[in-house]
Amino acid sequence: MRIFVTVGAQMPFDRLVAAVDRWAGEHPAHHVVAQIGKSELEPTHLDWRQFLQPPDFDRAFDEADAIVGHAGTGTLFAAMERGTPILVMPRRAALHETRNDHQVATAKRFERFDGISVAWDEIELPARLDELPSLQGAAVLAHDAEGPLIETVAAFIDRD
Repeated sequence: MRIFVTVGAQMPFDRLVAAVDRWAGEHPAHHVVAQIGKSELEPTHLDWRQFLQPPDFDRAFDEADAIVGHAGTGTLFAAMERGTPILVMPRRAALHETRNDHQVATAKRFERFDGISVAWDEIELPARLDELPSLQGAAVLAHDAEGPLIETVAAFIDRD
């Protein structure tokens, strides 16, 4: 399986990257490409770059069998537009990974979609990574939906 890890462009997410790096060391059959942001980490089991230029980022996203990332809406929408399964781990304000817990709220809302999985912390992440192959057959709701992606997602999220 080819996995693309992205932490977004604003700041590193070392907790996620370190956990995926440990997992990749135990699962060498998987090829893991990562965009890790400006970080002091130097992963040993990932094909990593701090930043990818937009065409390279798009190519990595397009070639991936699954995406792993923070719970940013841009990352989620990009996976949904491509119909690619995604595993997210939200950044936490208490750990100084973000300004507030908006990613926790985003993850709670998006975990309802087929093809989207959430690991709530780095302890849970390895088990969710092991489940990625089973997500490959799951159709991400918005991928086949009619109309603009944002409207489909908004309508789905607002149903309560």
